[in-house]
Amino acid sequence: MTLEAFADTIVPGEKRSPDDHAIAGVSAGGGAVASGALELLQHPATGVAVGLPPLAIALNDHATAYADEHGLALDGSVPPFVALAAEHRTTLVQRLTARGRPDREGWILLALFCTMAFDSAAHMSTADALAANHPGLLTMGFAKPDADGLWRFPQYSYGRELARLHPDTTPSGSPA
Repeated sequence: MTLEAFADTIVPGEKRSPDDHAIAGVSAGGGAVASGALELLQHPATGVAVGLPPLAIALNDHATAYADEHGLALDGSVPPFVALAAEHRTTLVQRLTARGRPDREGWILLALFCTMAFDSAAHMSTADALAANHPGLLTMGFAKPDADGLWRFPQYSYGRELARLHPDTTPSGSPA
């Protein structure tokens, strides 16, 4: 829940249900959590999966200290970072990623993976992500492939053809 709240702070989304505590619900549509941030963070290829439990503990320790500093009462039924209101989560993450902090790189790495889940669906194939209506790719207007699973672009992205097709190009677009 703590890591979901962190991911939602990085790329906010809407609550999954009225009693969703991890997602603050400050933005419409799916954010990092709906885009698979936790799946990406837990993927062995990221190299951060083993460090997630200590990061969650540290984040909650920082949230408790932040709440004490600001005289905030935290809901004890959820982890401390989750109990913070969205604006306080944001302020705390800004502090954790500020220049000069010795642990800054770890928090930035965590934020980077949360962003990657949203803007590239790095934990799954692009075709599968689009078939599942991945919120980040759809928000960015990423085009779905044609029925055969291939991407073709009938209009030039620059509004004009940049080069003539090589005469040996096959009908599938592959060079001969």
